[in-house]
Amino acid sequence: MPQPVTAPISAHERYPTGTVLLSNALTFLTWTFGAYIIWTALGIAFSLLFIAYCLLIELNLLRRSCVSCYYYGKTCFSGRGRCCSALFKRGNAGDFAGRDITWVDMLPDILVSVIPITCGIGVMIVDFSWLVLALLLALVGLTTMGNALVRGRLACKYCRQRTLGCPAERLFQKREGRE
Repeated sequence: MPQPVTAPISAHERYPTGTVLLSNALTFLTWTFGAYIIWTALGIAFSLLFIAYCLLIELNLLRRSCVSCYYYGKTCFSGRGRCCSALFKRGNAGDFAGRDITWVDMLPDILVSVIPITCGIGVMIVDFSWLVLALLLALVGLTTMGNALVRGRLACKYCRQRTLGCPAERLFQKREGRE
């Protein structure tokens, strides 16, 4: 039986506002749930340090990657392209596509979830809390299924930079055995 012909997915020149809002909601909920869990486990000072850490990671991403991305000055899936152009001078587009990243490079981003999850597990062992359990489950859901939804179905699939060369896509393709 012949396979149906499907139209190729066209890249977004400008992402829909709903995608940008959903992407940012995912980020801010992850930070908020993480900060609350850390506050419960270690106190407000560590919670504030966690938020500062999250902001530094975002600034580093803008400074190292977004300045050279196709979406610099444009509305990408997260809106970072516009934010980046307000804060940093444009970089070389070839630098983005030519970069190689490893799981070690991704570690700071991964820690945004791992640190509060670890603190939450500690809280659950020492003094069980239904609220912390609910936030832990929500945090795990946001960082797994939420990211898969936003990046897999709404962002990367339509990204023009992906077609020009994306180091993250290359990293994930290796993981899935596609290279």
